[in-house]
Amino acid sequence: MENFIETVYFLENPEKNIIKFATGTQLRYEDVIKEVFGVACINDLHMMIQYNKSFQTSICNSHGISEKKITLDKILRVASKIDMLQLKNQLIDQKTNSLDEEAEDGNFPITCPFNDTIKLQEGIFQWDDNNFSYNAVKPGA
Repeated sequence: MENFIETVYFLENPEKNIIKFATGTQLRYEDVIKEVFGVACINDLHMMIQYNKSFQTSICNSHGISEKKITLDKILRVASKIDMLQLKNQLIDQKTNSLDEEAEDGNFPITCPFNDTIKLQEGIFQWDDNNFSYNAVKPGA
C-alpha cells in the first residue's frame, strides 16, 4: 500500500463560496461532500445540479456558462497545478493571519498539505520543502 499515490480533488460550491481540496480517501471516508455541498454523497450532487435552481445559477455565474453546459466536473474534479497554487496562496494567507506562527526570518513555512507524492491532472507531483509546493515528477525518475 506504500506505492499508492493519492489523487487530490478540487471541490467548489459557488453558491456558498466554498472551495476545498480533498484526497480520494477523504472523499470516500470523511464528510467532505456534506461539508462543501450539504448533501450526503456525490450521487446527490447530480440531483442538486438538476433541480436546485439557485445552485445552478451560482455555477453558471461562477463559470460564465449556460445551464445546458453545467457538468459535475465544474464543481468536483481532479485538481490541477494551478489549483494547487491557489491552495498554496490560501495556506500562506492563513499563516500570515496567524501572527504567533511567524518565523523569525519572516518566512511562513507551509507544511505538506497531503501526502509527499500526489496525483493531479497533469501527472504525479512530489512535495518540495524548500519551495513549499509540489513539483512535477519526471517520467522514469
